Amino acid sequence: MNRISFRQGMLLGFTLIGLLLGGVAIQSWLVVERLVDQSRRGSEQAIQLTAAIQELGERTVDIERSARQYLVLDNPVFRQRFDEHLAQSLAVVDRLDGMASDPLQPLLGGWRMVAEALRSGLEQNIPQAEIIPLLARMAELNGLLKQAGQRWVEEQNRKTLDQLDAARLKLGGRIGLALLGALLVALAMGWWLVRPVRHLEQAIVRLGASRFDEPVTVGGPADLRQLGKRLDWLRLRLAELEADRERALRHVSHELKTPLTALKEGVSLLREEVPGPLVAGQREVVDILQHNVLVLQEQIESLLTLNAAAFDARRLQLAPVKPKKLLAGVVQRRDLHSQARRLKVVTEAPDQMVTLDAEKMSVVLDNLLSNAIDFSPDNGEIRLGVSRVDGLWRFECMDQGPGIAEEDRQRIFDPFVQGQRAAPAPRQGSGVGLSIVRELVRAMGGRVYLVPQDSGAHFCVEIPDEQ
Repeated sequence: MNRISFRQGMLLGFTLIGLLLGGVAIQSWLVVERLVDQSRRGSEQAIQLTAAIQELGERTVDIERSARQYLVLDNPVFRQRFDEHLAQSLAVVDRLDGMASDPLQPLLGGWRMVAEALRSGLEQNIPQAEIIPLLARMAELNGLLKQAGQRWVEEQNRKTLDQLDAARLKLGGRIGLALLGALLVALAMGWWLVRPVRHLEQAIVRLGASRFDEPVTVGGPADLRQLGKRLDWLRLRLAELEADRERALRHVSHELKTPLTALKEGVSLLREEVPGPLVAGQREVVDILQHNVLVLQEQIESLLTLNAAAFDARRLQLAPVKPKKLLAGVVQRRDLHSQARRLKVVTEAPDQMVTLDAEKMSVVLDNLLSNAIDFSPDNGEIRLGVSRVDGLWRFECMDQGPGIAEEDRQRIFDPFVQGQRAAPAPRQGSGVGLSIVRELVRAMGGRVYLVPQDSGAHFCVEIPDEQ
């Protein structure tokens, strides 16, 4: 079954979002264009209506003047003018009737009736007293037409505003739906793309912590699934290499311990003078041999201890524990050691629970405290503290000893590395304690580092809060 890739998924998602938002934008543009065109036509019609009503009023004045002149002078010229003005006014009335027939039609019909009565009166030579009311009625109708025209314009403006409000609400709904659709597409893309990325991140963290027992399974796009398969291949390869390393280390340690045991027994026989008495020079050589045999045995045991710590670091047993109780247990185990140096160990920890591997954390703190006791001056003070900072549990160990030399700070956590600065009292160490600390802290997903300072050593361990 073919699956789309990460790039294709991103392109498809952005295309859908673009179509949603672009469709709404085009619809909004079309609605705005329609409303603008409608408003333009309404404005033009309102201008034409107002101009026609004003023209009708002016023609009515001309009609009244020519009618009065004809009645007074009885001159055919004025009658001709009256007919011309009346014809022009009726043309304006017809034009008005075509613009807005609903509100103005009754008034326009009345205007035509008055005009016809006025013409008939002049043709029949009715008295002036009967003509004057017709002229007054025509002027009154002009005023009513003007008011009706204003009302019609206001009605058209109101309808335009109502349509604008309706269009605004409709566009707002469409924009809201488009944004909701875009958000849903973005969330779907995020879920589809972020979930496999989170699985990749978790797999990389497990590989970094040397946990090779859980297979790497990644869903989502085809290229991320393929990457997950490559990571799973890497997991198997690293597990194989780690097994080979442990197997080689066990074999080498076993092969070294067998002749070392024989060498140790032989040196002991020489030292006890079983083969025969030793002279002073021979006894000195035997002492050197015995010292180096013990050093070699200690190195082999340290190597095995480091290998066992690396193997044990893969299995985490998380459980809630109180930091105060954890520190108290570590201090109690080193109580005789600290009393022999007349040292004061001060602990500071919050009264709450922390979820971690208590056994491994005890080994970490025990190694740090052991080093602090060895390098602290007599009657000195050692501080062990626990605090929670930015979602991390921070364990700190501070002493008043000579500290770590600048040239040793980058390699102090490497196996079999011992600092150049000597401890105040003689000590036996192989240089694997801090290496074991680093392995266990990494297994718990944290980090250990040395805080630079002028005097004393300040080690800091940060463990993620698993709650």
